[in-house]
Amino acid sequence: MRILFDHNAPVPLRYSLRDYTVATTAERGWDRLANGKLLDAAEDAGFDILLTADKGFQHQQNLTYRRIAIVILSRGNWPDVRMSIPRILDAIKAAKGGTCTLVECLTSPGTLIDQDAP
Repeated sequence: MRILFDHNAPVPLRYSLRDYTVATTAERGWDRLANGKLLDAAEDAGFDILLTADKGFQHQQNLTYRRIAIVILSRGNWPDVRMSIPRILDAIKAAKGGTCTLVECLTSPGTLIDQDAP
């Protein structure tokens, strides 16, 4: 399975996806492509999944006739994503072309905000 990381997907995640072929939009020279053009290029290149933290994908794109699946991370920061790797792996394994899956990333202790702080 081939996975394309959008520009906002944390690159260290690729090391947890050793069973997959992973490339980034920057590596492919696609980091400036708009969402629809990016999906076209990814499908033409044979990618199975686009992994992104851009929640707009689920509302901006009609995936009905797409071969590619989209996995959206609710957060793109590495500490939260790292804590959510099992959820992300489950979403990748279950992904089917033409679908969009939102993975709710856990919040790492370092990103919690004390609501009572002055």
